[in-house]
Amino acid sequence: MRLLRALGAAVSVVLALLALSVLGGCATPTGAGRDAAALPRTERERDDLIKAAQQVLVERCLAGRGLSSKGAVGERRADGTDDADRRLQGALFGRGRTELSVTLATGYTVKAHTDGCLAAAQRELYGDERRWFRAEVVVNNLRAEAGLRLKDDPDHRAAHGRWVHCVTPDGGPRPERPDPAVAARCDRESGLGEVRARLEPALLDQVRAERRDQLTTYRQLRTRALHRAADLYAERTVPENREKGSSPS
Repeated sequence: MRLLRALGAAVSVVLALLALSVLGGCATPTGAGRDAAALPRTERERDDLIKAAQQVLVERCLAGRGLSSKGAVGERRADGTDDADRRLQGALFGRGRTELSVTLATGYTVKAHTDGCLAAAQRELYGDERRWFRAEVVVNNLRAEAGLRLKDDPDHRAAHGRWVHCVTPDGGPRPERPDPAVAARCDRESGLGEVRARLEPALLDQVRAERRDQLTTYRQLRTRALHRAADLYAERTVPENREKGSSPS
């Protein structure tokens, strides 16, 4: 439902995000003639540009199916039923059997459809939806995989045992959520904080090295999406500038 709320914003807001994310102040030609310097400089701005472009593409796809995220949500509120909401979710995320699936080293399986507007937007941006889905899921869970290995480390297990003993009152059950001050003190006294700080970076580096191919794919496809998002911005702004009688700089 978080994505539904995000897509409920007006398209004008999305276009404003696109405008703010592309630096330089003027639209540049699309394709090979576009200056790479026009791309956002920071990673956060680049993420914002890709997300905003994805929202524009999702809205375009929904319109092609006779739907609007804002209109569908309003329809549901007006008639008091969930029919419109279900239609919108089906159009956004797809229906039926999930075609994409990745089982992680942590044991969790992540699935997705290929027939929804979100999938269509990702195909437009990343080019290969299946490769992007797998790479994104793996890369987004690298820290969780490192955390799983941390729990199996003997030094961590020993320190965690001391920590549990420290936070458990004498003669009482272990609290599900120890007092933060007690937990912090026990982190120091048990050595758990020191063990974690020592092991986590090395384990994360180890996981990243083992998932090097997926990291490379992730970076390549994200770069492709970034350029496609910038092209989308230019495609929408260049005609607007010409209609106003100005020429792109």
